[in-house]
Amino acid sequence: MKLLKLLTVLGFFILTSCATVSVNTDYDKKANFASYKTYAFSKSSIDKLEISDLDKKRILYAIDNAMPAKGFTKSETPDVLISLFTKERERVDVYNNMGWGFGGGFGWGWGWGPGWGMGYTRTTTTPEGTLYIDLIDAKTKELVWQGIGTGYLTTNSEKKDERIAEFVAKILEKYPPIIK
Repeated sequence: MKLLKLLTVLGFFILTSCATVSVNTDYDKKANFASYKTYAFSKSSIDKLEISDLDKKRILYAIDNAMPAKGFTKSETPDVLISLFTKERERVDVYNNMGWGFGGGFGWGWGWGPGWGMGYTRTTTTPEGTLYIDLIDAKTKELVWQGIGTGYLTTNSEKKDERIAEFVAKILEKYPPIIK
């Protein structure tokens, strides 16, 4: 059972190269985002991720590569802690091609009338993964920003590094928030 769960969650990181990443964010409107310049990872959240150590490293490397562009440096005494969470689900799409229409033709007699056509129903399941990146104020221990990216998964392991980097980049693209 544990192996099945691990394999299911592992699917999160085997993402397709052509699917888009849908991103949502939320933030504390009272947080002073200009004061956050350093970061570190929350070890407890990383340890709780039920994915392979290789995939954990891929996410951490992608975040380490993206954070300098946001004005951050990694530190032993950070302004924010980065916490991670993943989840995976099966998306089920049902395509029904059952229909009716009018037609004419020859047979015992010629004419027009309603008729039913043969159709088919096709069901596809696609794994869909979600990556949560939380920024927690290191002093107050309060969540100040959350980025959530959702996208389709695949078994193409050759694209993992590139796709995970894209996932992280799309999420962090929304940081810092535009405060109105």
